[in-house]
Amino acid sequence: MSERVRLGDVATVCRTKNAGAFRLTIDVAFDNAGLYARAKEALVPELFARLYRVATGEVHVVAWDAARVIKATLPRWDAAGSPGDRDVYGCQQHGPLLELEL
Repeated sequence: MSERVRLGDVATVCRTKNAGAFRLTIDVAFDNAGLYARAKEALVPELFARLYRVATGEVHVVAWDAARVIKATLPRWDAAGSPGDRDVYGCQQHGPLLELEL
C-alpha cells in the first residue's frame, strides 16, 4: 500500500492518557502490519516533539511489534489538575496525530 492515508482513518486505536501528573502517554494501534510498519517509521520522537511542542529528548517512543502498538510518553504542558489544566485525565490530546499522513 503506497497511497498516503491519514492516521486517524487507519489506526484501530489512537488515544492519550496521563502517565502520572506530569507526563502524557499516547497509544496508537493497528490491525494491518503494513500500516503499522509505516507508522513505526513516522512516529518518532522528533515528530511528537514538533506536534506537542516539547524537547525531542523528553519524548520516549516504544514500538511493540507483537501487538502492532506504538507508545509515546512525553511531558504535559501543565500538571494534571493544576490551575489552567484543560484536560485533567489527559484523554483528549490525540488530535494532532489524527491528520498525520502515512
